Amino acid sequence: MRTKSVEQSIADTDEPEHKLRRDLGTWDLIVFGVAVVIGAGIFTLAATTAGNVAGPSVSLAFVLAAIACGLAALCYAEFASTVPVAGSAYTFSYATFGEFIAWIVGWDLVLEFAVASAVVGKGWSSYLATVFELAGLPIETSIPLGWFSFDWGALLLIVALMVLLALGTKLSSRVNFVITAIKVAIVLLVVVVGIAYINTANYTPFIPPAAEAGGDAGSVWTQSLFSVIGGGSSSIYGIYGLLAAASLVFFAFIGFDVVATTAEETKDPQRSLPRGILGSLAIVTVLYVAVALVLTGMVSYTDLQTSGDEQRATLATAFQQVGVNWAAAVIAVGALAGLTTVVMVLMLGQVRVLFAMSRDGLLPRGLSVTGSRGTPVRATMLVGGVIGVVATFFPAGALEEMVNIGTLFAFVLVSVGVVILRRTRPDLPRGFRTPLVPLVPILAVLACLWLMINLSVETWLRFIIWMVLGLVVYAFYGRTHSRLAQRK
Repeated sequence: MRTKSVEQSIADTDEPEHKLRRDLGTWDLIVFGVAVVIGAGIFTLAATTAGNVAGPSVSLAFVLAAIACGLAALCYAEFASTVPVAGSAYTFSYATFGEFIAWIVGWDLVLEFAVASAVVGKGWSSYLATVFELAGLPIETSIPLGWFSFDWGALLLIVALMVLLALGTKLSSRVNFVITAIKVAIVLLVVVVGIAYINTANYTPFIPPAAEAGGDAGSVWTQSLFSVIGGGSSSIYGIYGLLAAASLVFFAFIGFDVVATTAEETKDPQRSLPRGILGSLAIVTVLYVAVALVLTGMVSYTDLQTSGDEQRATLATAFQQVGVNWAAAVIAVGALAGLTTVVMVLMLGQVRVLFAMSRDGLLPRGLSVTGSRGTPVRATMLVGGVIGVVATFFPAGALEEMVNIGTLFAFVLVSVGVVILRRTRPDLPRGFRTPLVPLVPILAVLACLWLMINLSVETWLRFIIWMVLGLVVYAFYGRTHSRLAQRK
């Protein structure tokens, strides 16, 4: 339960061999946030969730998820401006709850960023194959190898981004800005074109009646935990479906917290971090709701349903069904650009969390050594290597829920931590103060817990297994190698 003071955390950022370069401003952070959030969610998740879980009410599900994210973002903004150190929720927890909880949160963030990077990387590879096909080149980016596959498209992306991140955060930010501008323009174009094809009859019923029990709809393991507790027959459509959809589309918002991991590389963190976190979240929420409304207005949600091994519905599916085939090419290019920046920023967040944990001695210290460019090259290479192997050889299952539960758990601890730090260290200078404390943090905790219990039972079991594995690693390495323990 030993805590690392805020002053000590800030002092550690000046160690010559473990120091990051401050290159980022407010717009860099907003672009990072928008870049990582606008990706898989807007191009695939909206369509599949509308067809299989919520129907037209998927737009409301985005709003519910955004409210939970907004409450947590207010807490993140205060912490990031008070403790401008790499590591995000891990560093915040170290200053409030102590080393043990900090380790759990760090281990949790490893799950979030690594799994998300691999899954989105494979999605990028699929869209690359689509672009090749549209160009008249039927080139497969994934080659089956028995139980495994060789996804050279995902490998190509991971290696390229690994090199780019190793060269420097500012260079990554410039590339990020150009690609993000392209994909936002494409999203806006799609929305404007889609409005002309909206049929208001497709919005009825806005919340479809709950699916009858049977098959996956009645399976206890695939139902949301809340629907099982409430005695629902399924969490497909109906109110339980809407709530489950909010927990699923939460995946689309994951990444705004990556902005907090760049605190140590920001020129004016007290002002820029809150603006970057809240600004990026506001922008993507508007875009998500607009896309969801256009999507479910263009075609009936029943036309977006898929089952078994069928290819998942995407944003392009709606345009193909109304005969606007040229939009499929535009969306494919937009998705390729969008997913590129998503993977890059997720990898950046993963590297910064690993960097912070290794600098504290909970992982090997060598990973926190920064090169002449002020970037943790060793940690970047390790993260790129692991994600590259997973994305290249292993099939991507429905791992969105695993990422969601890990992120929501971190949000809960950050929200509670704001209240604790207000009481234990009221003297600390805060560039941003969460309004209505403790009301807003309490609402954030309740909203996140609510989304967590609407995730499936099997997701909870996998999460528990991952946490137990983390406890074993901490007991046999982190606990004895902790620099804080050695100092005391």
